[in-house]
Amino acid sequence: MQLGLVGLGRMGFNMRERLRKAGHEVVGYDRNPDVSDSASLADLVDKLKAPRVVWVMVPAGDPTQQTIAELAELLTAGDLVIDGGNSRYTDDKINSALLDEHGIGYLDCGVSGGIWGLEVGYALMVGGDAEHVERAMPIFDALRPEGPREEGFAHAGAVGAGHFAKMVHNGIEYGLMQAYAEGFELLDAAKIVEDVPATIKAWQRGTVVRSWLLDLLVRALESDPELDDLRGYVEDSGEGRWTVEEAINLAVPAPVISAALFARFASRQEDSPAMRAVAALRAQFGGHAVHKAGPTSGAGEVK
Repeated sequence: MQLGLVGLGRMGFNMRERLRKAGHEVVGYDRNPDVSDSASLADLVDKLKAPRVVWVMVPAGDPTQQTIAELAELLTAGDLVIDGGNSRYTDDKINSALLDEHGIGYLDCGVSGGIWGLEVGYALMVGGDAEHVERAMPIFDALRPEGPREEGFAHAGAVGAGHFAKMVHNGIEYGLMQAYAEGFELLDAAKIVEDVPATIKAWQRGTVVRSWLLDLLVRALESDPELDDLRGYVEDSGEGRWTVEEAINLAVPAPVISAALFARFASRQEDSPAMRAVAALRAQFGGHAVHKAGPTSGAGEVK
């Protein structure tokens, strides 16, 4: 099958390679000419035979919307666009409606696999019409992990369902990572456990907490047992916030995911104003000792 692929970054580049290994013809476009197969979006479209399928793998928000708007003018009726980025599911109906005006189909596809997808495959969650899903199935089958289709691919529902499913997936990921991180810190702080990396590695088989994320934590500890080479500053790419917002909108309790998101916010504060207020209150009502701020470090002697 022939596919146009827009966006050849960390995931898009590897997706192109995995598809080519499966025998598909992939024509890629990226603003970086060193990795691009086409000079422009228009050039990419010209190199594809109608009816075309174009997969968009660019950052969510304006970059995706601008790319789809440009494709709406370049493609023709009967073509199909797949948004495989981390777009918010509410954007999908807008993109779908725009393309529908030109007779162009649309699928949204949540993709999980990161930089490991080239080797192990990508979990795919797709939203859109069944006929479009069936048309793109050779591509989905090449990208998903080996094994039963239902264990690496889901037609989640109508337009928007794929990205909604991926949003919740990433929210769960926030909670799992935070739990592993807190366990690591507790083991390290207690000092009764003399070999923390070995202890965590022992959890990889036979325990209920084993997972791929645990395997990746073991991998990180093998190269840096104390994780001293890293600063405890963690960004969030949006999906965790959206998950919490949807939980609020639907009145679904999500305390673990919410706490994991707020922990990331806390990681960006060298000195938390909120915790300064807590310290002040403890001193006021109970006379508890406080750490006075120093001139440069933000902490000083106990008073």
